[in-house]
Amino acid sequence: MRAWHYLIILLLAVSAPFILPDYRTQLAFLWLMVILALSWDIMGGQMGYNSFGNIIFFGIGMYVCAVFQRDSGLEYFQGLLLGMGLGGLAAVIIALIIGNALLGMRGHYFAIGTLGLSVVAGELAGGWDYIGAGSGLTPPLYPGEISERNVFFYFLFFVWAGITFVSLWWVYRGRFGLAINAIRDNEDKAEAMGIYTTRYKVSAWTLSALFLGVIGGGVGNLIGFIDPKDVAFSGATFGVWMILMAILGGKGSLWGPVIGAIIFHVTQELFWTLFLGWQRVALGLLIVLIVVFFPEGILGWLRQRYPHRMRDANNSTEKNKLNK
Repeated sequence: MRAWHYLIILLLAVSAPFILPDYRTQLAFLWLMVILALSWDIMGGQMGYNSFGNIIFFGIGMYVCAVFQRDSGLEYFQGLLLGMGLGGLAAVIIALIIGNALLGMRGHYFAIGTLGLSVVAGELAGGWDYIGAGSGLTPPLYPGEISERNVFFYFLFFVWAGITFVSLWWVYRGRFGLAINAIRDNEDKAEAMGIYTTRYKVSAWTLSALFLGVIGGGVGNLIGFIDPKDVAFSGATFGVWMILMAILGGKGSLWGPVIGAIIFHVTQELFWTLFLGWQRVALGLLIVLIVVFFPEGILGWLRQRYPHRMRDANNSTEKNKLNK
């Protein structure tokens, strides 16, 4: 994409909450979906390690931020921003601890090992009185009007989505991106070439945890109530959606998860409007359609339909990587 394409996207993003004031919350959640999809794709797309437990970092960040706000005594905005940072730090620490244990496994064994993480985390949080246990936890109230709150969180999520996108664009262009792609293609050969695969795998999971942990604190404040199983560690919703969005757009690419997140979120909101009571059935059918008709994602479909145009874009990306 050229510079003026990014400028148009930026202008549309900045003006969206003012053009569509009635949809500010939904637009804020759109940026959340972009972050979820991008963060999962680090492992699942770029490195080929399908994780079903990334939602644990999202929930950790949510709880750490809310508890810090509650106990620190700081004013709302200071407590929120510092709490989000601490949430990201806590998620990174947990990722390092469990990553060194789980990432010694490969392929399906790793995927199965991560499957129960959200369940375990939800049960632990549901029994811990300090964080509200099963009754949940309520973050501090936003000190202003609801409309102001929605605009604030919209731009907060937008900025973090931009930071996530630019950070991944930068790391994918360098040695880190080449290393995790080599692991995806053939981990045994990558090790034979001298790549410390476990170190790169843990680093990739830690990077994903950072993005999820930080945004988790903001989401808890926007929703206004943290339930351990239905919000913080909800593997059946956020945990599954981040995988579906990356697959829909085309995992293993930078723009694929972004495209998938936008289409999935808009479609889901339409289902809630048009098929109230049947929205989960419609969403299930959407999942089937994604798997059947877009197994390689939208970008994969475009590569098949317009191979020359997409090849030119891929070649320019590879040149950037080699120049690094």
